[in-house]
Order: sequence, then structure tokens, then C-alpha cells
Amino acid sequence: MLKHDWLIPDNVAIAMTNRYGGISVSPFDSLNLGLHVGDKPQDVLANRAILSETLSLPAKPTWLEQVHGTNIVDLQTLSADSSITLADGSYCNQFGNVCAVMTADCLPILLCNQQGTEVAAVHAGWRGLCEGVIEQALTMFKSAPSTLNAYLGPAIGSSSFEVGGEVRDAFINKDPQASRYFVRHHTKYLGDLVGLAKLRLSAAGVIQVYSADVCTFSDPDYFSYRRDKQTGRMASLIWLKS
Repeated sequence: MLKHDWLIPDNVAIAMTNRYGGISVSPFDSLNLGLHVGDKPQDVLANRAILSETLSLPAKPTWLEQVHGTNIVDLQTLSADSSITLADGSYCNQFGNVCAVMTADCLPILLCNQQGTEVAAVHAGWRGLCEGVIEQALTMFKSAPSTLNAYLGPAIGSSSFEVGGEVRDAFINKDPQASRYFVRHHTKYLGDLVGLAKLRLSAAGVIQVYSADVCTFSDPDYFSYRRDKQTGRMASLIWLKS
């Protein structure tokens, strides 16, 4: 698990996994939590059970089918027998739900209000980030953005995230200030995914932002799709304690 000293409301719990502590074998070793990456389903389900037991979760996490979009689901609207939901984030304001997103280079963002009554988990790949997945998540909250905390987990770093000019242009078309977060690299650019997320959060009024500052591509303790292609997925989770 990621260790941090972030300020978190008393009634909120968060967790961000690394690749260790499970039973999956190479190239998914060991705490792979994704069923969609080619790992043995029984191993993934065992890993998810280990995660729930280790964290003493109040319920099983609601796992999403992430599609690099902007849909955020309210967990209170899902029935117990709902199939996997196509979404890139989840929100809840009741005890007994666990919001979760999976990543392996994309940026996980956990959100909560400072009163400890509302939480959300967001999967921010560059497409979703550019199209407004953060802003969509903020619309789910009854609390004002200025009263929220944001926790940015491990993601590909600015020295490793190479993109084409079309990606840079897409962000700049949304906000000219995004140009600050791209550096020319041969015929392409190096993008700062975390910096771009902070820009969006700030523009939306979120003041309290904490960042793991861990690059999944360069740190072997984390899964990285860009580095390894076939690999596992980490999870970032947030829930209410009562």
C-alpha cells in the first residue's frame, strides 16, 4: 500500500495499492486486481478477497468497467445484482459502499468533502481528463468544490508520458494554460498528467490537493502498462467509515 501523511477527514478511509501482497504470477505478480488483463480469474478474485480482508472493508468494492470516458455513477443507484457498470468513477454518501478505480499508469483521483460525508473515486486517463471526468465527478457532490480534498495517486510521470501533438492540442483547446504541462521531446511531447489534473482541480475551485508523486513507469513496485504492456492493475479506494 502507498504510505502517506495526508490530511484525511476522520470519517473517511482511503487506500492505494502497489503490486505486492497477492497470489498472481508473472507478469501479473502479485496483487493484480483487474479481471480484464489476462490473469487467471480465480487468482484475481482471491486477490480482491485479500484486499477486502486486509483493509477490513465494510463491503466489497464496486468494480467498474473503465472506458476512458467521463461517466460517474452514484453507487446508491445501483442494485445489489447490477452488472458491471461502464463508468470511470463512482460516488457515494452512505456507509456500506466502497468506491474504487483501477490503474496502471492512468491517474487515480480520490475525492471527499471535509465533513467526511461524501466520497468519490475517479479514473483519469488523458482522454477522460481532457474531456472533463474531474468536473463531472465534482457535480456529484452536494458540497462546494472549495470544501473538498483531492488525493492523486501513483501515475505515469512527466518524464515518461510521451504523447503526440494531437494530445497536447486537445488539452490546449480546452484551456490554453495546459501548454505549460507539455515539453517538446523529439517529434512528440512529454505530458504532465498530474500537473494537468491539478490545473483542472484548481480551475474548478478545489484547493486542498495532495499528490503521491510516484511514477508508475519508473517505479517497479507498481504496474505500468506502458512499461510492460501485459501487466496487472492497482486499485485506489475510498469509503466512509460510518
